Amino acid sequence: MTGAAALFIGVDGATVELTAETAGSKAAMLWRMSRLGLAVPPAFVLPTMLCSAVNRGEPAALEALDLNLREGMARLEAATGRRFGGPRMPLLVSVRSGAAQSMPGMLASILNVGLTGESVRGLIGLTGNPQLAWDSYRRFIRAYAEVVSDAPTAPFVERLAEMVGSEGVADEDELDPEALERLTYAFQSIAELNGWPIPDDPWLQLTAASRAVYRSWESPRATEYRRLNGLDNRAGTAVTIQAMVFGNAGGTSGAGVAFSRDPATGAKSLYVDFMFDAQGDDIVGGRRIPGNIARLATRLPQAASELVIGAERLEREFNDVQDIEFTIENGKLFFLQTRPAKRTPWAALRILIDFVHEGLLSPSAALARVPEIDLERVRRTRFAGKTAAIATAIVASPGVASGRAAFDSSRASALTEGGEPVILVRHDTATEDVAGFAIATGILTAVGSRTAHAAVVARQLGKVCLVGCRDLEIDPSARSGKIGDVRIQEGDWLSLDGDTGEVTLGRREIVSDVPVSDLAEIESWRQAAFAGSADRQPGF
Repeated sequence: MTGAAALFIGVDGATVELTAETAGSKAAMLWRMSRLGLAVPPAFVLPTMLCSAVNRGEPAALEALDLNLREGMARLEAATGRRFGGPRMPLLVSVRSGAAQSMPGMLASILNVGLTGESVRGLIGLTGNPQLAWDSYRRFIRAYAEVVSDAPTAPFVERLAEMVGSEGVADEDELDPEALERLTYAFQSIAELNGWPIPDDPWLQLTAASRAVYRSWESPRATEYRRLNGLDNRAGTAVTIQAMVFGNAGGTSGAGVAFSRDPATGAKSLYVDFMFDAQGDDIVGGRRIPGNIARLATRLPQAASELVIGAERLEREFNDVQDIEFTIENGKLFFLQTRPAKRTPWAALRILIDFVHEGLLSPSAALARVPEIDLERVRRTRFAGKTAAIATAIVASPGVASGRAAFDSSRASALTEGGEPVILVRHDTATEDVAGFAIATGILTAVGSRTAHAAVVARQLGKVCLVGCRDLEIDPSARSGKIGDVRIQEGDWLSLDGDTGEVTLGRREIVSDVPVSDLAEIESWRQAAFAGSADRQPGF
């Protein structure tokens, strides 16, 4: 197919400029970061134009897909000195989505592609780290089954919980290599017995993973996200295939997400969630509670310093606040993604004014961005009076909200149809709940991070979101939960304070403030622009 050739990042001879329309925003930004000299693992991209044709099963598109995969992997092997799925120096890759406009968490990705019964031994030999190898393999099996075969998460979650319990450890992070090896084989058995087989051929894995990522463009959650955000006219997603770097390689490795400024308030400070000995899906999936930049700097000051410098450089390069995904492998920092950060309207206005004060934007350039901000929603809400909190949580999106508790999106919809505001109460911020986010007034979760994909979506939608409420327990089948010793039934009133992180019972009065001085400054730019325009008018 003409124009459907693979595009390359960080590979010798790859000089063609990548654009978001042809290669997706993820790959286009990877290309830009590599050109800036930031550490980006080499990659190649299957273009957006193949998406619809591959999903329809057109023979020419499937042939182009196969040719691109063969050429791309040959060049990645040459760039890394490793062989895909090889027994001695195995090359493993991530297969990631990337639409022209970012859709956080809505499309599919699979990490550690290329792990087989043979290559897992090669990875142990290469790294001397059996913990890394078996942890990566069990992650791959679960992700492959869920993304390629649409397998439910429950069987894998239940088996993992059984293993954690039988080993007498607190969580999966404490499983030793031998337990992880047994868990890997248990996951394989679950997949095979349920008709979700995992190929032991790396090429079959890669082809199926690429097709599944293309197919995720048509998933219900992605379709709903595009509808909510007016993106129905987009052509499809690209597929980025990138050499793996391992954040789960031990105590000097990890994965994180960084915002170059606080996306909730607009404050000029690096906003980081980071987990040691973790892969990226631990962060963006919202299943674990991370640490911050101070924790990272304590153990890995050089990597933390490079992250600060890189974030500042990216912000200046794009003249916008950046949302950055990164991995640290054995102390070395790698940049895996950057994109314009989703932010609250309050933060968007504050950041725009600060950019003018810092000389990053002229007032006229800033004025051109004002229509992107819903000025009617630039307000900060707070509760009138004080009420005793029953728990505290981490603030992922600010503001305050009172509503009736709902424990899934369908029940949230039923309550809102009755005219009631709703607080969506969940174990974690899963992107499958995007429809519930759209109608809820606020979101409360038991686990998660400020930078999980779903928390990012909540912030973009302007929804109050508190995550990591350690005292929250949920019983979905009973449509109820507990916060500490307090039982919460569906329909009970809850209030969330996105300034303090407090959770309270009952309905509370809400008052709001507007940033008068910031709005006045915007108006002064308009007046100056109008006066300048009038001065340039020809006389009568």
